[in-house]
Amino acid sequence: MLMDDMGWGDLGVFGQPSKETPNLDAMAAQGMLLTNFYTANPLCSPSRAALLTGRLPVRNGFYTTNAHARNAYTPQEIVGGISKDEILLPQMLKKKGYVSKIVGKWHLGHRPQYLPLENGFDEWFGAPNCHFGPYNSSIRPNIPVYNNSEMLGRYYEEFKINRKTGESNLTEIYLMEGLDFILRQTEARRPFFLYWAPDATHAPVYASKRFLGKSQRGRYGDAVMELDYSIGKILSWLQTLGIDNNTFVFFTSDNGAALISAPNEGGSNGPFLCGKQTTFEGGMREPAIAWWPGHIKEGTVSFQLANVMDLFTTSLALAGVSPPDDRTLDGLDLTPVLLNRSHTLQNRPIFYYRGNELMAVRLGQYKAHYWTWSNSWEEFKKGINFCPGQEILDVTTHDQKEHTLQPIIFHLGRDPGEKFPISVLSKEYHDVLSRISPVVEQHKKTLVPGAPQLNMCDVAVMNWAPAGCEKLGKCLKVPKSEPWKCDWPH
Repeated sequence: MLMDDMGWGDLGVFGQPSKETPNLDAMAAQGMLLTNFYTANPLCSPSRAALLTGRLPVRNGFYTTNAHARNAYTPQEIVGGISKDEILLPQMLKKKGYVSKIVGKWHLGHRPQYLPLENGFDEWFGAPNCHFGPYNSSIRPNIPVYNNSEMLGRYYEEFKINRKTGESNLTEIYLMEGLDFILRQTEARRPFFLYWAPDATHAPVYASKRFLGKSQRGRYGDAVMELDYSIGKILSWLQTLGIDNNTFVFFTSDNGAALISAPNEGGSNGPFLCGKQTTFEGGMREPAIAWWPGHIKEGTVSFQLANVMDLFTTSLALAGVSPPDDRTLDGLDLTPVLLNRSHTLQNRPIFYYRGNELMAVRLGQYKAHYWTWSNSWEEFKKGINFCPGQEILDVTTHDQKEHTLQPIIFHLGRDPGEKFPISVLSKEYHDVLSRISPVVEQHKKTLVPGAPQLNMCDVAVMNWAPAGCEKLGKCLKVPKSEPWKCDWPH
């Protein structure tokens, strides 16, 4: 279960004061809460590519070299998508007869060769891009919603999202699709992989009528409440079908809450600094819960440093599939941690990338920043603020600042908000640096970056005429191809 732009501080179990996530809180009480769980990138597309390949975006190609340390993703003008050289989780699981379905947002490229059914999934209900819109279709098409390999309609047209009231029944549809898939596979006694990726918490946020106006947190909270309700329904469905003891479930989010949309359409990153788009803790530390009754001891908390790429390797281990041996994987097998909670994977680093640059590294309780940047002065002056109310001198910098010779180091146990850099004159600083430096050197020395897939844009590749549009009379005229190098401001 991968949420969209949901923050660490959005769950009651992590201290959200309105306590509006009873099902997620119960899931944590029945399973394991991972408090040091990270995404691979502070942005949607690269983090999803990392989850499904078990590899850092800089390896799997989901980054740009158009400018230094820029976040790139897959808007509908993007030419690229997931590389055919990558092996995705559903392709690996097929070896053991798994049937795989994605429900919700794909975001790994929207041109035909990049879609889910071309990349190992057997079924798909959802959209290739974010639900931005509505658009004037002579300039920009609305995003299509697919059932498997053909479109069923478009957002704001057949699939309504009311921008004024925030009403949409999409989460409801995504819930029904998930429950139906689980039922069909259970009845057919087939092993299954469900990748449930609703996007209601991504601005513009939406919820169905019965949840609108229910939250103390405004419309964003309504969306969270509906997702929480849906997760409760999925877990109880597994219990009803009697397969809960044989189903591993993991809940997390693709990146930190989008503070540029807060407070009305964005969430909370709890005690952490900044949010989505940044490599501060608020951009990359995620809420995470593992649930598997009878296997994962209930009510446990793990402090293991872990990340979204571990889900690739862990899923293969649980399915009894050997990981591909012809490539570097960044994910570790978490089964020893999940099933034997006293076990820890020692000295496991977390790498914080922004585009083509390694911005920071965490080892144990310490995090060293080699580069700092929130966003440019130009963007900041336009009112785009990734760290509202959290400016920290020399840390949340608006110029890209290099600290390679003297990284800024924080102890995240004492200082989760990255507010108090450790003095460079202290023994502690030098001890930590002597441990982190070799890890960084080794990583950089052995890194072979993938060919960047997110450099080129073209209006002709937008969703003008997706598969299935003819049947519906929904094809639009494709404009002349005029490729350009995408501009990634952050």
